[in-house]
Amino acid sequence: MGYRVAVVGATGNVGREMLNILAERQFPVDEIVALASRKSQGTEVSFGDKTLKTKDLATFDFTGFDIALFAIGSVPTKEYAPKAAKAGCVVIDNSSLYRYEHDIPLIVPEVNPEAISGYKNRNIIANPNCSTAQMVVALKPLHNRATIKRVVVSTYQSVSGAGKDGLDELWDQTKSIYNPTDDKPPKAFQKQIAFNVIPQIDVFMEDGSTKEEWKMVVETKKIIDKSIKVTATCVRVPVFVGHSEAINIETEEFLDEDEARDILREAPGIMVVDKREDGGYITPIECVGEFATYISRIRQDGTIENGLNFWCVSDNLRKGAALNAVQIAELLGNRELKKG
Repeated sequence: MGYRVAVVGATGNVGREMLNILAERQFPVDEIVALASRKSQGTEVSFGDKTLKTKDLATFDFTGFDIALFAIGSVPTKEYAPKAAKAGCVVIDNSSLYRYEHDIPLIVPEVNPEAISGYKNRNIIANPNCSTAQMVVALKPLHNRATIKRVVVSTYQSVSGAGKDGLDELWDQTKSIYNPTDDKPPKAFQKQIAFNVIPQIDVFMEDGSTKEEWKMVVETKKIIDKSIKVTATCVRVPVFVGHSEAINIETEEFLDEDEARDILREAPGIMVVDKREDGGYITPIECVGEFATYISRIRQDGTIENGLNFWCVSDNLRKGAALNAVQIAELLGNRELKKG
């Protein structure tokens, strides 16, 4: 016996990826429906070897559906997620709307699966920010062994994190570089993204950090341990898909780089590719379409007593969004709903 599943925002990048991953992982589905805004009603999307026509979210009745994967912005989510939850459908939300609510669990299944039972408070589960999701997968097994005190992370985030407009802008600006008469001023980003990097993702806050950086701090504390200190610098780079992170950790106990490498090799959701030779690491283009979070460049940080550096790469449309949401649905089914 399977589940009745709704994918909300099915015509967007993340929504389409959710449908792909549900099919790839053979999630037990008895019925699946693709939902979108009224202007996208009737648009065809793929689910495995099937083609679905999107239905209008505004008029859809969630009664009788078990799980709804939401991949729309915070504003429409605020309107429709409570309606779905009230109808008895468990909402797994990819927006930032509910991440910081104390009574809504923020879940990365490899990291804090035990928190899943908190969905019963409001019938809603939050999916973390894309940059946080891949980082905490790497941090948790190391934290379990040596207790992480402080994290310093610099991100190199792809334009797909800004949606279709971000992808289009990088493509159009790249072409315009070679055609000076076809100027493409920035719209999706604050400055030119082609052949450039931009040290701003989301809006600035009072302390000088951006909201993306704030998200990484707050979400890491909620998911792993509220006592961990985190400082982040988030940068948009001219890469289509795949987020990269340079991570430095300071631990309470000494952790040798070889032991850290072994721990990460055995950890769920992680693939270690770490050879000290030219090309012995993973770059974002190599992780596209993959489920794993890749770890490379593991090494001691000799500037502090108990420090490690490593490089972390993941497909942000997958682990950073769609894959994590589907994994939450799998966890929910296995631990709570138990119909599959």
